[in-house]
Amino acid sequence: MTVIPAADDNSRKPYDAVIQAIVDYVYDYQIATDNAWARAKVALMDALGAALESIHTSPQCAQLVGPAFPIAPATSGLFRLPGTAYQLDILKGAFDLGAMIRYLDHNDAFPGAEWGHPSDNLGAILAVADVRSRVALAEGDPDSIVTMQQVLEALIKAYEIQGCFQIKNAFNKVGLDHTILVKIGATAVSAWLLDLPREQALSAVSHAWMDGHPLRVYRQAPNTGPRKGWAAGDACMRAVHLALLAKAGQPGANTVLTTPRWGFYDVLFKGQEFDLPQPFGTWVIETVLFKVNTAEGHGMTAVEAALEIANTLRARGLDPTKDIQSIHAKTQAAGMTIINKGGATLHNAADRDHCLRYMVAVVLLKGAQVETADYQDDSPWATDPRVDALRQKITMAEDPKYTADYHDMAVRSVANSLTVTLTDGTTLPEVLVEYPLGHVRRSETPQEVYAKAERNLGLRLSTDRVQQILKTTSDEYVVYVYV
Repeated sequence: MTVIPAADDNSRKPYDAVIQAIVDYVYDYQIATDNAWARAKVALMDALGAALESIHTSPQCAQLVGPAFPIAPATSGLFRLPGTAYQLDILKGAFDLGAMIRYLDHNDAFPGAEWGHPSDNLGAILAVADVRSRVALAEGDPDSIVTMQQVLEALIKAYEIQGCFQIKNAFNKVGLDHTILVKIGATAVSAWLLDLPREQALSAVSHAWMDGHPLRVYRQAPNTGPRKGWAAGDACMRAVHLALLAKAGQPGANTVLTTPRWGFYDVLFKGQEFDLPQPFGTWVIETVLFKVNTAEGHGMTAVEAALEIANTLRARGLDPTKDIQSIHAKTQAAGMTIINKGGATLHNAADRDHCLRYMVAVVLLKGAQVETADYQDDSPWATDPRVDALRQKITMAEDPKYTADYHDMAVRSVANSLTVTLTDGTTLPEVLVEYPLGHVRRSETPQEVYAKAERNLGLRLSTDRVQQILKTTSDEYVVYVYV
């Protein structure tokens, strides 16, 4: 007997609670803590510095940015890409700035069940704010000009949305890239910056979930490649596009997450619902990890440990190449997943900066902090046989305590330890670093992040312009002047 399937339920339901919570937070939440505003200004400077460092240091990144073909005629509604002479349409501007901020893996980071980089959202935020302001200026509509206070508010809220999802929701477990959260957060705050009605913001966010998302494959061996550097730009571009489609009247999908069989949960999240362990507020911007040094976030403390060991070896007159028999690294579960590459060939800069063994080996050999240039194809370290020889001597294992502390919201360490055994059989004391430079628990973090921003901005801007940027993130400073 043939079973006739029941008819689909076509009754219209309210927007999924998660979508409503995102939009309610963006449109209604009042930011009241001075620390959140202060940290947002630091985050903005750090991200812009990372963007300028990328196009100054990486020819591959520089090739990505600029007008799409054919070049659009100059109008009042173009985005001025920081650190360049380019004026771009809003979508290409969001892509380019998002890619620049992220390309070298030197922007901020936020750990959790999912891993991500909240400043990725600024590609969308600054493009929307700048273009909207320039159009308003040209049309004589001063009330629509976006201020830096509004930019900072959008930054804080995009950080919070992304980070709160990251705490308990492992998109990596289903093979999706973490920039899905950039797309969600950036879509919501772009809708707000465009002054869309709440219903259109709900529509835009539902479309962001409706997209599905790119796979994480380009971050993992054996396919690690430069797409991981522009994936955030891609998410920013899509976020702005979706906000503009909602502005044009495109309706949303109210139950895009929860619809049985066809919704996000059933199709892409193994039937699980999202776990948001705390309400949206300002916690993420107040605890985000700044990357003072150029190393993948889960390996930063390993790099600091390696530097301490390099100093010990030098003081003893020992040669890392000749006198090290083995190195054992203990790390967190995330480190084992993201930066645990064996001794096989590393194919490009993206491959190298996601390899703990490479980072540790370079630091031990040079006796100094690993730098952006050390990952590039033309770096002498990229082809130095001593690096590969040391990589072969490094073993890695998860320490369950490091993993537990990483996920403990009261601890949130990113611990790594290294133990070196010498060829004469001597084992040096284990070197453990729990909190990397750039962590909120490190007292020197603010001054080091400021110095990093000043240094990076100076790669492309005059001293006077750098100082102007560092001093003029005041609340009422207008975006089109700042950019």
